[in-house]
Amino acid sequence: MSIDLTSLSLRELNTLIRAAQQRHTLLTRRTPVAQVRRALAAQAQRAGYTLAELFGADAEPSTAPPKARAKHPRSKVAPKYRDPDNRRNTWSGRGRMPRWLAAKTKHGRSAADFLIPGVARLTPKAPVPDGRRRLVKQG
Repeated sequence: MSIDLTSLSLRELNTLIRAAQQRHTLLTRRTPVAQVRRALAAQAQRAGYTLAELFGADAEPSTAPPKARAKHPRSKVAPKYRDPDNRRNTWSGRGRMPRWLAAKTKHGRSAADFLIPGVARLTPKAPVPDGRRRLVKQG
């Protein structure tokens, strides 16, 4: 957050300073949320209630830590394709086709022309799961 202080007059600056000081004292004097929550839970328990009964299901503090999103680290893969014009341009075959390869395949060359010899080979097409051949209409 940034406030442009150069455009403010002296009166506006003093008002801003006073408001900031009031907000600072309010925040420093407040009791921490966890302490207030414990006190409310204890009071509700003495009266025979739970926080969920009083304030709804969202009021219960969760004891379990929030679940971290499961990450599946992808392993590094050796390059499968290389640009003969610029040897630094490589592609592993994963993800979106890079611009240099897309431009060259657009002009009639095949991606197989750019396979790194001895390292890479064409990936066979996935077999049909039920073993039956499919007819493809020629257009």
